[in-house]
Amino acid sequence: MEKEKFYITTAIAYTSRKPHIGNTYEVVLTDAIARFKRSMGYDVFFLTGTDEHGQKIEDIAREQGVTPKEYVDGVAGEIKTIWDLMNSSYDKFIRTTDDYHVDAVQKIFKKLYDQGDIYKGEYKGWYCVPCESFFTDTQIENGVCPDCGRPVKQANEEAYFFRMSKYQDALMRHIEENPEFIQPESRKREMVNNFLKPGLQDLCVSRSSFKWGVPVTFDDKHVIYVWIDALSNYITALGYNPDGSGELYSKYWPADVHIIGKDILRFHTIYWPIMLMALGEPLPKKVFGHPWLLFGTDKMSKSKGNVIYADDLVRHFGVDAVRYYVLREMPFAQDGTITYETIIARFNADLANTLGNLVNRTVAMANKYFGGTVSFRNVCEDFDADLRATAVSARANVEAKMNDYRVADALEEIISLARRSNKYIDETEPWALAKDEAKRDRLETVLFNLLESIRFIATLLAPFMPETSDKIFTQIGAEKGEIENLNIFAESGSKTVGKAEPLFARIDEAKKLEELAAENEPPKKEVAPYKDQITIDDFDRVDLRVAKILECEPVKKSDKLLRIIVDTGEATRQIVSGIAQQYKPEELIGKKVILVSNLAPAKLRGVESNGMLLAADMPDGGCKVIFVDDSVEEGSQIH
Repeated sequence: MEKEKFYITTAIAYTSRKPHIGNTYEVVLTDAIARFKRSMGYDVFFLTGTDEHGQKIEDIAREQGVTPKEYVDGVAGEIKTIWDLMNSSYDKFIRTTDDYHVDAVQKIFKKLYDQGDIYKGEYKGWYCVPCESFFTDTQIENGVCPDCGRPVKQANEEAYFFRMSKYQDALMRHIEENPEFIQPESRKREMVNNFLKPGLQDLCVSRSSFKWGVPVTFDDKHVIYVWIDALSNYITALGYNPDGSGELYSKYWPADVHIIGKDILRFHTIYWPIMLMALGEPLPKKVFGHPWLLFGTDKMSKSKGNVIYADDLVRHFGVDAVRYYVLREMPFAQDGTITYETIIARFNADLANTLGNLVNRTVAMANKYFGGTVSFRNVCEDFDADLRATAVSARANVEAKMNDYRVADALEEIISLARRSNKYIDETEPWALAKDEAKRDRLETVLFNLLESIRFIATLLAPFMPETSDKIFTQIGAEKGEIENLNIFAESGSKTVGKAEPLFARIDEAKKLEELAAENEPPKKEVAPYKDQITIDDFDRVDLRVAKILECEPVKKSDKLLRIIVDTGEATRQIVSGIAQQYKPEELIGKKVILVSNLAPAKLRGVESNGMLLAADMPDGGCKVIFVDDSVEEGSQIH
């Protein structure tokens, strides 16, 4: 019989920087669901990947003196390495710079344009570079982005727009007729009440102010904007193409679930479904918006110094412990939290004390009392029936929780079975039974029951902690099984165990926190050596003036130099500065700077320079120009 298909995706990670543990949570969550579905007999296709275009990427690459492709190659490789480190079992890793994706996106854009869903216009409003989002005047307060709180800038450029409003009523009907389409329920209410009911505006789907993107084939001034480029990865990865789609697309689409962060829910539940409607393609069955993993009570941010990375956690706690923590601590619909203290507490309580201790002492007793082989002797008491019932119900409960994506609750069911098994040891007291030869059959039955309960635990644990599950199967001498076959708590046969080895060694909290603090202490800054002392007379010989940049353009045949015209308060002056890799010309026009005004003229690439701008060295080898407050008049002397 053919297996039932299950297609699951993460959002593709943006290649602006290395992902922190909050970003990594999503791929671990998706992996756990994918592994669970495979264990239940489904034919699973698990997609993840990277989103690699946009102005932010172009700007960062310029600052670092590399091409955008060189930059995203490095970050995409780093993301893939972390995904692999976390044992994510994806079937495909897509990059939006992949040739097949670029080709399909261009054809999608052309199809939507040809059928009248995309038209050319002009955008006027506010733009947030980090979020790659446009906003109207009514959406902006105090000049900052309503999503991330960072400064926005005025944008006025030619663009292509997608007719969102044309499909609004159809999307509303789809949501009403498919109540499970947006989950959790609170996210659905947010999308309907905040975005759909007030009415949709047409969506900007191209940019003409930067070049790092998928080119519009029929208008080379434009690149296709993130919404069509990034969102369509879910179908292009399967071979979708308006000219004819591949076998994988026919087999797996529509997706069973998109796993995404709550902050990009609007794009996946409004923009993406409408794009699919316009293309005449089926909509995904479900979009699940997971909450954030916070550092204490704050969102992780480099500027706040509270970023934790997955690879650092793995070095200290191991892959499965990190997977367990992020899955266990994230509620279904509310933000989770992570600190080093809470990681250690959860590690010691659940993994070392409950799970590790259960496996270790059970295997050790089987070896000690029966030479490693125990059989079911059918000498039972009331405790046995309760343990069996708890194990069988745990299997059913885990399946029910996972079908609703309540992953933390599913893990609680498994740890509860481990706690019940430890309680069973306390109730039956195997060490006391071992002292009475007449109770040997009872002792053997007790250990058999414990090993069978541990088999249930190892099987159920496999989607969440695959390495630990394998280690447990090795220690209890059992063959790895699938959850779909975990139906009967055995009451016959024999079991031969391996060597008892600790799964998780208890962590000394004070010692570990001290180690982490030392490791996370910021490195001492390397300061350039100071020059020889000068006198006030020497300093007075340097004439520093405030100047305003009027014009700016690249110097021909140079990728480092800019030709700049400044107003010194009494005249204009031309200078040449090696800051082209740090700044676009338009970013400098209108800025006030400090000019070394009495520097002897010099020619750079044949262009005369009459002065020098003051700038500060940066750790990456670049520099930052020192700007002056607008209230200071041109020509003012710097003392």
